[in-house]
Amino acid sequence: MNTLIALPAYNEQEDIGFIISQIKKYDLDILVIDDGSTDGTQEQLSNIKNISTISHEKNLGYGQTIIDAFKYGISNGYDSIITMDCDGQHIPEEVQIFLTQISDYDIVSGSRYLIQANKLDPQIPPDRYAINMEITKLLNETTKLHLTDSFCGFKAYKTNAIKRMKLTEKGYGMPLQLWMQAWKSRLSIKEIPVKLIYNNADKRFSGELDDPSIRIDYYKTIIKREMSGSIRNQEIAYI
Repeated sequence: MNTLIALPAYNEQEDIGFIISQIKKYDLDILVIDDGSTDGTQEQLSNIKNISTISHEKNLGYGQTIIDAFKYGISNGYDSIITMDCDGQHIPEEVQIFLTQISDYDIVSGSRYLIQANKLDPQIPPDRYAINMEITKLLNETTKLHLTDSFCGFKAYKTNAIKRMKLTEKGYGMPLQLWMQAWKSRLSIKEIPVKLIYNNADKRFSGELDDPSIRIDYYKTIIKREMSGSIRNQEIAYI
């Protein structure tokens, strides 16, 4: 299976070189989507050989980086795409697990909470964990997908499955739009446990999303919108 590994990046100068060096052990094509970094990430990437890059002139949002990765993977004929963060919170050694699983499913999604003991880990930021659990519960009540972690960015996708979705959400809520559309399309999904790491428990969200109450309302709005079948933004066609 011809697989692309896609790394969304925003101000990741410190870690991105090491992460890419570790991924290269798997002899995979690598795409980095730099979302308007201002810390020298782009200069760092220019010194790394044998990778492809997409650069946003300004920060467009996490969802847009994943949408761009999907478009690139489909247009370049990849059979599957693995997405992972490049801030050290996803372990390159776990890439191999996704490679062995994706041939049997449309989406293989990492979960930090599939192992129950992880839920007691003191490094978990309380508000982020509480919101994840509330939104995951709402998703499960709506879709019966039986997820345990609705926001983990460590995933593998078959590109033929991605073609069945029309993703438009540019921000952090894009995974919820993806889950809703995956459910509507009856895609086959498997969660697998991945290591729980929070290198930056004080990570800030952009603008008003720093307020947990606003953030959770934003997430719920996406689920409600997708349930009603209304798409707020202009649809992006992949085929």
